[in-house]
Amino acid sequence: MRDLLESSSERQQEILLRVRVDKSVRIKDLAAEYGVHEMTIRRDLDQLAERGQLIRFHGGARINEKRAEELSYYYRSTQNIEAKERIARAAFDLIEEGDAVALDASTTCLALARLLPARKVNAFVTSLDVAEVLAAEEAPFVLIGGEFNVTARSFVGALFQDALARLHPDKVFFSAKGYTPEDGFTDAHLSLAEVKIGLRKTGATMIALIDHSKFGSRSLATVARADEVDIVVTDTEPDSSIREAFERADVRILVARG
Repeated sequence: MRDLLESSSERQQEILLRVRVDKSVRIKDLAAEYGVHEMTIRRDLDQLAERGQLIRFHGGARINEKRAEELSYYYRSTQNIEAKERIARAAFDLIEEGDAVALDASTTCLALARLLPARKVNAFVTSLDVAEVLAAEEAPFVLIGGEFNVTARSFVGALFQDALARLHPDKVFFSAKGYTPEDGFTDAHLSLAEVKIGLRKTGATMIALIDHSKFGSRSLATVARADEVDIVVTDTEPDSSIREAFERADVRILVARG
């Protein structure tokens, strides 16, 4: 049974993750799990339904397929948090005062963005979440606008690419869904792949932030080959085949320690 003092917002976030995995939930089951009255769970589900995050039915709720991808983004933001924070700290050490840095819309770059206010940099950002983090700290940044992709909470499209072509960052930080020696760094969404390709074409130092779970995994579209990336920051030493591929491409591997 969960702590009775758990906040409604935390409980609702967990319910969303449960719906994403199980596709539907029952009020009586959630009430028993959280140790609260069924009316409390019913109120949680009603509020989530009002925000369009799930669909209510008698006795429970089911996933809103139209919002499933958005839930997927939230789910990713809760995975491998410690590894992402370690990677972000190691990446932050690569930034010097006065650098112009560009960040993609990955959750690892979001962790890096939380550290940026501690150093005087010019930040180019593609993500609404990153922009909100920097704005809250009154840190200077340029938001590269365009069509808003709700799924990734990122700006994409022709207007974005046109604006990006006019910018010249010193360092680009990006993540990917996977990396294999054969396919390079890959992403699952074509629109986001185009963003990362556009960032690569700026000619900046390319720094991949990728945790160990991505090695050996391949997704839909290649965003960069190994020889188009300068540094890989990860949380665990890659296996010999991955390391050898990076060494052949003259990629520096930086393993973030605890």
